[in-house]
Amino acid sequence: MNQIGYSALLLTVVVSAFGLVAPLVAVRTGSRGWMRSAERSVYALAAASAVASAALVYALMTRDYTNEYVYSYTSNDLSWFYTLSAFWAGNSGSMLLWLVILGAFSAVVVWQNRVKNREILPYVISILMAVALFFALIMTVSRGSNPFATVPAGVFPDNGSGLNPMLENPGMVVHPVTLYLGYVGFAIPYAFAMAALITRRLGDFWIRSTRRWTIFAWIFLTIGNIMGAWWAYVTLGWGGYWAWDPVENASFMPWVTGTAFLHSVMIQEKKDMLKVWNIVLVVFTFSLTIFGTFLTRSGIISSVHSFGQSSLGPFFLGFLGLILVFSLNLLFSRLDMLKSRNELDSFVSRESTFLLNNLLLVGMAVTVLWGVLFPIISEAATGNKVTVGPPFFDQVMAPIGLVLMFITGICPLIAWRRATLANLGKNIMVPTIAAIVVLAVLIVTGMRHTYALISFTLCAFVVTTVLMEFVRGAWVRREMTGENLVKALGSLIWRNKRRYGGYIVHIGVIFLLFGVTGSYAFKQELSATITKGESIEVGGYEVTYDSFDSYDTNEKSVGRVTFTVTQGGRFLGTVAPSKEYYFAKDQPWTRVDRNVTLARDVYVSLLEYSAETGEANVDVRINPLVSWLWIGGFVMVLGGIIAIWPDKRDAKRLAARYERQVRLHEI
Repeated sequence: MNQIGYSALLLTVVVSAFGLVAPLVAVRTGSRGWMRSAERSVYALAAASAVASAALVYALMTRDYTNEYVYSYTSNDLSWFYTLSAFWAGNSGSMLLWLVILGAFSAVVVWQNRVKNREILPYVISILMAVALFFALIMTVSRGSNPFATVPAGVFPDNGSGLNPMLENPGMVVHPVTLYLGYVGFAIPYAFAMAALITRRLGDFWIRSTRRWTIFAWIFLTIGNIMGAWWAYVTLGWGGYWAWDPVENASFMPWVTGTAFLHSVMIQEKKDMLKVWNIVLVVFTFSLTIFGTFLTRSGIISSVHSFGQSSLGPFFLGFLGLILVFSLNLLFSRLDMLKSRNELDSFVSRESTFLLNNLLLVGMAVTVLWGVLFPIISEAATGNKVTVGPPFFDQVMAPIGLVLMFITGICPLIAWRRATLANLGKNIMVPTIAAIVVLAVLIVTGMRHTYALISFTLCAFVVTTVLMEFVRGAWVRREMTGENLVKALGSLIWRNKRRYGGYIVHIGVIFLLFGVTGSYAFKQELSATITKGESIEVGGYEVTYDSFDSYDTNEKSVGRVTFTVTQGGRFLGTVAPSKEYYFAKDQPWTRVDRNVTLARDVYVSLLEYSAETGEANVDVRINPLVSWLWIGGFVMVLGGIIAIWPDKRDAKRLAARYERQVRLHEI
């Protein structure tokens, strides 16, 4: 099976190299035969990478310990669920995951454009195959990156090293896959943007052709970031969900620039503006996905998310440099063709708010990038490694985030082109009153945290603004059609999916920021060593030590303490955090447990225990509003799905366009 998998990898090198060159030959010679071969090479890449992936899955599931990768990331005691997740637990497996996703996406792109976009398709194929060739070469040239490398001859292991304990969590099964779906998804709009530059077709057709791909990538990058935060929260035991870790930042940056791109393309579609800006955004978003991959595989930074030391850093840096040089050189050579036909009519306009939104999002990405790069640059220049930690990011990002919240609320209230101050004042009145009422209630109830007051007030402002958009639209539709209000609201959303899906995303963002504000501003913590029957009280909650039990498996020793959670004598539930010790890895691990409501989490972590004395060193945290992060993430994804959902009217228009193109193609 190892030989089959490696042969399939070698085939991906051959077909991706051919797919890189064949479309260019087709353009140069005008040969339809070469173009058909180029398209078939994409399907061949998808098939070959799928065979390689199937071979690795088979080796994992059958515990083929002659495979070095299988030996390193599985063991006899590992469940099938986590055995499957071992596919992307290591360096080489995760790169194979990237390649198989890219092969599948490229095949879909070729199928979607079998008639349309024929002028630019050769260059799209060539660019996508160049990316595939890079990953295929790394896995076949470097033994450390080959998922089918075998253990030394004569060695016949009967058990593997096992999966890292921190990866034995459902979040780590979902997080890498969704993150890679987002990363690879952004390769599609990048390839179309570059193809548009090469062919000098510089309208908004490439944006329209890849709009759903962009939203698709954004949705999965959102899921990846949210699941990564959830995994950190329930697995790492420190009580938080985002530490501004370099690898967390690496997945956050393309999400930020991708969000900016989704907003700015609307201005190009409506006003034929920001052409250069949109291409810059898509170039840097794709580049940041490669940069994020570099950070996790180079070993240049220390992180619980990274794959440790590796020799791949120079390869990824070289590839990233090649992408930037190629893309920016191509962009500069077409600047005279990318001039906007229109300009901003007024600073008080929706276009202006979109532009300000973009500048703030890019500023956020640049800030995070500087925080990631500064320790690396400092160590290279001075030999001293300077740490840029959460205090820096929190101080810079909190004000930017609050301004973005305000813009999110004000944008729907401002008209396109030019808005009068009188009209703006009329539109802003209800949200402002709602925000003032919320602020007054918070102050009267004793809240004095400045950032929390500002954030919760802005949350009320934005939610009111978005709800007004739904109510106004539904009311107008009710008057026009005679439908009841609920049906009118459903029809409104379904007939204007992109617009109202975006509004739903904004509500999700507010829910998420509501949770972030509460959990950062009002969290409480206490650590203590207690014995059976004793309690810890934190923030009005009592956590009482009930019982202790322990057991051993072939893989680990587990100690677990059960606690009762009460408030004012009222029983709320039990939690049972545990401490595990893995024999083969000589590694302890903490498994936290929580008592969860919409208002707060009682988060309990067992730091140490003594089986002889029954003492337990426990850390108890009260984390307010954390559940709203996960609710907000779900709502954001729901809004994205609505925005991307096919529309029957679009389908009819596409079918008519398809028929016209077929007739032209036949002629």
